[in-house]
Amino acid sequence: MSPELRIHSRNATFQEWHALLGNRTKRSRRREFVVQGVRPLTLALERGWTVRALLRTQAPLSSWAEGVWQGTAAQAHVILPQELMAELGGKDESAPELLAVLELPADDLDRLVDPGRAHQPLVTVFDRPGSPGNIGTLVRSVDAFGGSGVVVTGHAADPYDPRCVRASTGSLLSVPVVRVPSHAEVLAWVRGRSADGAAWQVLGLDEGGDLPLVEADLSGPTVLVVGNETRGLTRAWREACDAVVSIPMVGSASSLNAAVAGSVVLHEALRQRQALRGC
Repeated sequence: MSPELRIHSRNATFQEWHALLGNRTKRSRRREFVVQGVRPLTLALERGWTVRALLRTQAPLSSWAEGVWQGTAAQAHVILPQELMAELGGKDESAPELLAVLELPADDLDRLVDPGRAHQPLVTVFDRPGSPGNIGTLVRSVDAFGGSGVVVTGHAADPYDPRCVRASTGSLLSVPVVRVPSHAEVLAWVRGRSADGAAWQVLGLDEGGDLPLVEADLSGPTVLVVGNETRGLTRAWREACDAVVSIPMVGSASSLNAAVAGSVVLHEALRQRQALRGC
């Protein structure tokens, strides 16, 4: 364990950590973000995330927190007063036992495919999402339904925003998430994968799609593209898709929330893949 440091005031180091909560430019520049909570921290440690700093309160820790504190390799172990931990934890009245400042992973699309996984890749693209909560919800569904990972494209909310981390209930620490500037990078990557012998398909998701979900074959290597919550798929994505899937609906609702719609398709993909495996 690294030597324990103590911070007693809102010094420059504390202010840098505090800025990570609400400033995506700071997160990108420093390549780090703040995580709290038992499940997210546990997943981060299980998945081998690099811990830049592990922070704790001055109060006695629970047995779980003490074990993490003693057993985690971090560049710094830091003890802070209750009120400063409460500020970093986003809580006015209570301070979390532990917080971790994690290193951002590389935005490398190859992280989305794990050669050790037996089932076919299922990559979900969220194009220009405006809500961190929707990103977190979709990441959670990708984790729950066996997806390979998430790509966030274009001018979008930040998946490392604390609101996204909370909405994912820790799945952001388990599922690869990659940010790229546009559709072009994703399509070039898919072409490279297809050139290696795998027949990848790119499916869009839209209420006006011409392929009913029940007719879509989601058992092979697939990129599922979910459009912006308000404007849907861009023309570039629509033209790049092999087909655009629609979800049948009844009632007075005109559409589904983007993350919910993506979750419905992901569940159908899981159903098809389990049926092939005889599960």
